Amino acid sequence: MSLTFQDASARVDAFISQFKEGYFPPLLMLARLTEETGEIARVIAHQNGKTPKAGEDAGDLEMELADLLFVTICMANERGLDLERGFERMMTKIERRDATRWTKKDTDEDAADRAAEEGAL
Repeated sequence: MSLTFQDASARVDAFISQFKEGYFPPLLMLARLTEETGEIARVIAHQNGKTPKAGEDAGDLEMELADLLFVTICMANERGLDLERGFERMMTKIERRDATRWTKKDTDEDAADRAAEEGAL
């Protein structure tokens, strides 16, 4: 299954629009984002050594990340924002800003060139 931001936005909007209450107010959505982030932190802590409390589920990281994405889409929809455009803008920014920030992995061509150089020595 392939899902675009536009598809996800439309599906979330179709769900929310069937209720009189509609989208939560912005500050409540911010609180929900914070709550979901905490749930992601809890799952990661459980996956990396912290023992869950008695009777507490270790959690499902995939679902918690999806919950965060749902609330993010709700916030974007309520504000009339285009997440696809925003994501493209963000990727362009970090691809430019961080292009040389970390050590890049060797490509297959780099490895072949290095092997050829070592063989010539």
